[in-house]
Amino acid sequence: MNEPPPSQASSQVGLAGQHGRSASRYGDPGLAGFITRSFAKSMGFSDEDLRKPIIGIAQTWSEFNNCHQHFRELAEAVKRGVWQEGGLPLEFPTISLGEVFLSPTSMLFRNLLAIDTEEMIRAQPIDGVVLLASCDKTIPAQLMGAASADVPAILVTGGPTLSGRWNGRDLGACTDCRGFWTEYRAGAIDDDALREIEDALCRSDGHCTVMGTASTMAGMAEALGMALPGCAAIPAPDARRFRLAEASGRQIVKSVELGLRPSQIMTEGAFENAIRVMLALGGSTNAVVHIVAIAGRLGIPLPLDLFDQLSRETPWLANIRPSGRWQMEQLFEAGGVPALMKELLPLLHADCPTITGRTVGENLDRARVRDHDVISPLDDPLGPEGGIAILRGNLAPDGAVIKQSAASPNLLRHRGRALVFDDLQDLMARIDDPALDVSPESVLVMQNGGPIGAPGFPESGNLPVPKKLLEQGVRDIVRISDARMSGTAYGTVVLHVAPESAVGGPLSLVRTGDWIELDVPARRLSLDVAEVELEKRRQAWHPRPRPYSRGWGRLYVDHVLQADRGADLDFLVATEGPD
Repeated sequence: MNEPPPSQASSQVGLAGQHGRSASRYGDPGLAGFITRSFAKSMGFSDEDLRKPIIGIAQTWSEFNNCHQHFRELAEAVKRGVWQEGGLPLEFPTISLGEVFLSPTSMLFRNLLAIDTEEMIRAQPIDGVVLLASCDKTIPAQLMGAASADVPAILVTGGPTLSGRWNGRDLGACTDCRGFWTEYRAGAIDDDALREIEDALCRSDGHCTVMGTASTMAGMAEALGMALPGCAAIPAPDARRFRLAEASGRQIVKSVELGLRPSQIMTEGAFENAIRVMLALGGSTNAVVHIVAIAGRLGIPLPLDLFDQLSRETPWLANIRPSGRWQMEQLFEAGGVPALMKELLPLLHADCPTITGRTVGENLDRARVRDHDVISPLDDPLGPEGGIAILRGNLAPDGAVIKQSAASPNLLRHRGRALVFDDLQDLMARIDDPALDVSPESVLVMQNGGPIGAPGFPESGNLPVPKKLLEQGVRDIVRISDARMSGTAYGTVVLHVAPESAVGGPLSLVRTGDWIELDVPARRLSLDVAEVELEKRRQAWHPRPRPYSRGWGRLYVDHVLQADRGADLDFLVATEGPD
């Protein structure tokens, strides 16, 4: 090995990267460089290695995260690409948020992962970072952290799982999880069938293969320009996923050379592109909260009215479950997110820069739709509006959301009497009571499901249809809460009602028997109770005790913002761009 003499190495080599940040501060910069080089060499790196651009790989692999079980292999593919382009890849861990294994909800920890990601990017001497994410909250959390740190970054998602198979039909987790469980509660399938379905639902690495939150956020990351074109839809076990990871490793080195930072890519126009893609995909309602939070880290306001304006202008194109028929494998085969964006191109900001160093329009030059049954033409859409609508009224003065593409058309205009549950525990205790006073015209209302009240803003908003109605053949009724629901879920479900019950929002004033009117075409959600009566209830309302007295939970409930502001922590939102 031909290395320079120690005196020359000391002046030329250091583990500091182009940002000039040594690993630790000891007062004497010469001493710091000497120590960091020495310790780096203890790991087998040469002076030649240490001259390369240093690329961190933010690793969210965990044995508690089924969506990320292949991430060690994925990281190795990224490293190959970094080495090929002349960089030095160094993998580092952050916390991992497995959607189904965290209590009380993974959303309680999204902001914590964002902090972890941001601070590790800031603290370590790296020139660029590759973000490995897949499960629902990991993608927005890493993009939030990267936006705040504002070091060149690229996102590599893990891809969707292969469709399950049972009795000759394709299964999609977790839309079919919910559908079959409903049929089990209704007595339509037995224990043996349920066990067979349980074994068949998830048959490979990857996140849910329907247009749930993970698929939606992966698509939005592409639309933002923070992932390579085609990244979102390649199935997790497909070799092309690993080739894309390798290409992403090469690209981050190029991005460092170009000086491309997240704040230069995630512009106001890029966020509008991402929202339009989400609407055309029939994407998850959770994406509204997440994209507002990501933009907030860059000081870019995304009011809910913007979502509704864009929804009025952007048709629903992707025939993907739970809104449509197909799954992510078919979206991939039809051309993926680039093909959908090519259809949407007349509505997009084509001049937005991306992590490739090219514009959105340039990236889409060769994209095409291979199956118009999966991705409809812009002039012949599945629906004239986007998948999500924003509702307002005296029940939701700061807004609420509904996935209109996955709702029952006959319930989009509905007036019914409220059946109120104080919280999730009250709901679960009473929902299957044969004596429950409920009818198909009832409006189920659950309070205290929001960021503070639950706590953590869980996916409990897809309130189960009462068993007595299931036995009558009813499969959907209007449901309202300040909680979230899984992007894999469906039904006429109003969510994210703001302000939430726990802070005295109007939802906390609803009583069983009150009349509620839902009018999605008019974007209205109204409580038909006289203001004088509401004021009496308001005066009698008292907040519940805070659920945490210490630790992360205490910090969260003391500082979390409401749903319409992204449910980030108030002190993490930028006012004039990233810090």
